[in-house]
Amino acid sequence: MSADLIVCGLGPAGRALAHRAAMHGLTVTAVDPHPGHRWTATYGAWADELPDWLPERVVAARDPRPTAWGTRRRVLSREYLVFDTAALQDALTSGGVHVVADRVVAVEPTGRVRTGSGKVLRADRVVDARGLARGPRRAEQTAYGLVLPRPHEAPTLFMDWRRDNGASAAEPPSFLYAIPLGGDRMLFEETCLAGLPALGIDRLRRRLEHRLRCRGIAFDGSAPVERVRFPVEGGRPRDSAFGAAGALVHPATGYGVAAALAAADPVARGHSLWPVSARMVHTLRLAGLRALLALPPHELPAFFDAFFALPEPLQRAYLSGRTDVRGTAAAMGLLFRELPWPLRRILVAASAGLTRAQR
Repeated sequence: MSADLIVCGLGPAGRALAHRAAMHGLTVTAVDPHPGHRWTATYGAWADELPDWLPERVVAARDPRPTAWGTRRRVLSREYLVFDTAALQDALTSGGVHVVADRVVAVEPTGRVRTGSGKVLRADRVVDARGLARGPRRAEQTAYGLVLPRPHEAPTLFMDWRRDNGASAAEPPSFLYAIPLGGDRMLFEETCLAGLPALGIDRLRRRLEHRLRCRGIAFDGSAPVERVRFPVEGGRPRDSAFGAAGALVHPATGYGVAAALAAADPVARGHSLWPVSARMVHTLRLAGLRALLALPPHELPAFFDAFFALPEPLQRAYLSGRTDVRGTAAAMGLLFRELPWPLRRILVAASAGLTRAQR
């Protein structure tokens, strides 16, 4: 029997697409080797990125004014939220979706999917949402986190580059991401924003423990642990893929869940996510990633001071404007002008290297 749509992979992106396609009346088959696997990662998003169909119960915590630190403190005026991961997964129910517990081994251009058990599934359209494999030439984001009792009135730290994690100025940098999880729980996570290679988990663990001790935050071996490692590049802009495989992860930040949630309805309806404007923004974001990778480690806090000093609409354009070429370019241009000349030369060289690689 043929379906309207086959979705390969039931991570956040694939599950969102399958759910929305079924809600629009399509016959949907979803293929995943472990469809009942419960998600354990923590996901955050800017509140204004989310579609209106997403129920409020999927949100564990909100902060209307999160804080960012480079070398100085910035209070941001854009609401940030953290998902209740279990509630998000449950909200993206596979009700109405025919789920096949199997591994996809081939996606054929004729609309056929072959599985590890030998099944051949057919549909009018096939979308690959299986994510991205790691590779030695792909920059990655890594993080190590502990879930601890929330200190009294502790702020949401979207990004904290202060140097109290035991690393020297010459070492690859990492920052603290500290977010409420609802109730009295808070995730403290030492994060390597992007690296090629990225910082290892053990190194991040030592930095986090050093930072927590410096700040007088108690922890022991009983705290729940979160380990993060995923590529921030490698997805290709194409309508046959979705989520990380379809280039919906922001190369310079690693955020992608909110973009997939927002794009699930248009893709379910058969719309393309990749007009010329979106492809241009994706190219600019890749340039942003190469710039981050090229900057001297000790310059990153000052770089983010300059970024979070940008007008809020330009910050929003760069972080979330997937088709906003003018806003993304304006944000990058103003940031470039605000940086000292030595850093400008590094960024120009990094961008030129990206251009040559694309050729």
